[in-house]
Amino acid sequence: MSGAITCSATDLSALLGPNATAAASYICDQLGTANNKFTDVTYAIDNTYLLFSAYLVFAMQLGFAMLCAGSVRAKNTMNIMLTNVLDAAAGGLFYYLFGYAFAFGESSDGFIGRHNFGLRDFPTLTADYSFFLYQWAFAIAAAGITSGSIAERTKFVAYLIYSSFLTGFVYPVVSHWFWSPDGWASPFRTTDRLFGTGAIDFAGSGVVHMVGGIAGLWGALIEGPRIGRFGEGGGAIALRGHSASLVVLGTFLLWFGWYGFNPGSFTKILIPYSSGSNYGQWSGIGRTAVTTTLSGCTAALTTLFGKRLLSGHWNVTDVCNGLLGGFAAITAGCSVVEPWAAIVCGFVASLVLIGCNKLAELLKYDDPLEAAQLHGGCGAWGLIFVGLFASKKYVNEVYGASPGRHYGLFMGGGGKLLGAQLVQILVIVGWVSATMGTLFFILKKLKLLRISEQDEMKGMDIARHGGFAYNDDESVHFSRVNHVSPVPRSPNPPAV
Repeated sequence: MSGAITCSATDLSALLGPNATAAASYICDQLGTANNKFTDVTYAIDNTYLLFSAYLVFAMQLGFAMLCAGSVRAKNTMNIMLTNVLDAAAGGLFYYLFGYAFAFGESSDGFIGRHNFGLRDFPTLTADYSFFLYQWAFAIAAAGITSGSIAERTKFVAYLIYSSFLTGFVYPVVSHWFWSPDGWASPFRTTDRLFGTGAIDFAGSGVVHMVGGIAGLWGALIEGPRIGRFGEGGGAIALRGHSASLVVLGTFLLWFGWYGFNPGSFTKILIPYSSGSNYGQWSGIGRTAVTTTLSGCTAALTTLFGKRLLSGHWNVTDVCNGLLGGFAAITAGCSVVEPWAAIVCGFVASLVLIGCNKLAELLKYDDPLEAAQLHGGCGAWGLIFVGLFASKKYVNEVYGASPGRHYGLFMGGGGKLLGAQLVQILVIVGWVSATMGTLFFILKKLKLLRISEQDEMKGMDIARHGGFAYNDDESVHFSRVNHVSPVPRSPNPPAV
């Protein structure tokens, strides 16, 4: 622990009278015990902070579930909710068996970890169980992003396969590259850092959001658009989600969880930046929460007025997506930029999202939740943003001052950090395309990817899951029109 108490019996005995040596030894023993207690308390507080952050990030799964449910049509609600549950469940097992070892196990080549499979020989000197739980919550977030892109038309078995592969292999390899001290592009390396600095992606604009977004991009491209999404003339037809209320609820839950996602990525809180000062890592955590908030708020307002000019409407769903785009963008640099820079980040993120959505319509690309545009596009901008606006002071505080450590181009730090950020974008796009693109292509060839046209028209809830999410008049009417027999309610429900 920094500032640990030290005591020497030899030094003390010269200051004491009779029985000096015994008295000095006793005093030093007591001080040593007190020092150990302080160290234990420090570890306990840091682990409690990390566990609380892990709980917040895990709560984002509920946010994803609500957002996804509200963004799809009512006939597919049960399906998308089930996929969100299984992202967490399947991801938990596969990250435990393989993912954590690939991500944070020691490696000799900087490409992939090779130790701690199934948490063997764990905890280590540098990681405890709270760290595993936190990283698992991140891994399943990436899988949740992808599920939104391929919603309303994907076979259930395909969800199981891609989610397990993504959380157990694809995502962990990327997180090893940029977050493990052994990763070839990690800023935590002590020597041979990429361009002398390493790529800075503090909480995962690239590692989490781009990975999930690019995976979803390939899934949606290979599957093709939903039936009815584009007319015969090629024009886009809105297939609106059934509940703006669920979209807003999911957005607020994600916003709340992001305070564990970004500030929690410090993993420790009791680290002073200077002796005898009230300024320490706790200050950096507070600043990170502020930059996260400012970016999201700016993106939401920019999207509100931008979409009003383009469509003539004040659309709550667009504003929610804009807000999340601002969060996805600031995630990479939340700890190393000034609050004013976060406003710039959110403003540009909104423009990136609007532009990506326009491009998607032109290319007849169909993503029910705009996940690839939001997480992939805004995540890429977030990495570039770090290369432009990272502060020297904050980079040195978070990653340690060392020779050759670079910072943002616009902050006077030269272009090497920006170069490292661009390399990160390229390798993530390449890696995820090679792995997830290939997987989705194989699933399509094996006829395991997309449901039949008949099932898609009926809706996946009644076709694949035995009933509707809602027992209301609208669902009954839909059943009659489509000659589907709804699942009857039990006349005598079991007692709870």
